[in-house]
Amino acid sequence: MIQLTELTKDYGTTVAVNKLNLSVAAGEIYGFIGPNGAGKTTTIRMMGGILAPTSGNIVIGGVDMAKNPVDGKKMIGFVPDRPFLYEKLTGMEFLRFSADLYNVAPDIIQWKSKELLTQFALWNWADELIEAYSHGMKQRLIIASALLHDPRILIIDEPMVGLDPEAVHMVKDILKKLASAGKTIFVSTHTLSMAEDLCHRIGLIHKGMLLAEGSLDELQRIAKLGEARLEEVFLTIIKENTFI
Repeated sequence: MIQLTELTKDYGTTVAVNKLNLSVAAGEIYGFIGPNGAGKTTTIRMMGGILAPTSGNIVIGGVDMAKNPVDGKKMIGFVPDRPFLYEKLTGMEFLRFSADLYNVAPDIIQWKSKELLTQFALWNWADELIEAYSHGMKQRLIIASALLHDPRILIIDEPMVGLDPEAVHMVKDILKKLASAGKTIFVSTHTLSMAEDLCHRIGLIHKGMLLAEGSLDELQRIAKLGEARLEEVFLTIIKENTFI
């Protein structure tokens, strides 16, 4: 469902992403981890069609994003790291606005919005202005809005920022159910415990290059650390590649 081939973003003074190759299958949750400045957000913005790659290819659901970006974006639910919300709208109004952007049929918008607001524990706040929402509620609303058009692929940058433990559990459960239903989920995160618990495979990026990827067991073998937690595996692989 997601195929990145030799994906590169070169700003002239900095190569943010350097010949990145990876693929994610339908029904898979892929975790994308790395230090600050590793290239995670740049990669996600290129996948979402916000940034144009310097070179390389992005194929989403069989669609080449360079050749047919509109059809590719229709398949994506995109949650950026710093989402923008119209805070003078209510939660329900924002979902209706988001649904219009994806041409969701009018007869679907009402029940789908109610379903998602309920699922993300926001229904009681549906008619309240977003400016009254907590940070965690805004984050949940953004994720809900990305699901309105029933995307085949969900791309999320730091989904758990600002969420309390109960909300983290809720969002993880929702993402797992989406993957079980065949959705492809690509998650960039600094929350290694979340990646460890949620993701089928994890890719570790550093200085724009993919250093290692695989299940936690496979990453443990790469790092030669037995049954170590992801945090220790992460630090070991980064340390081994400090001079890249």
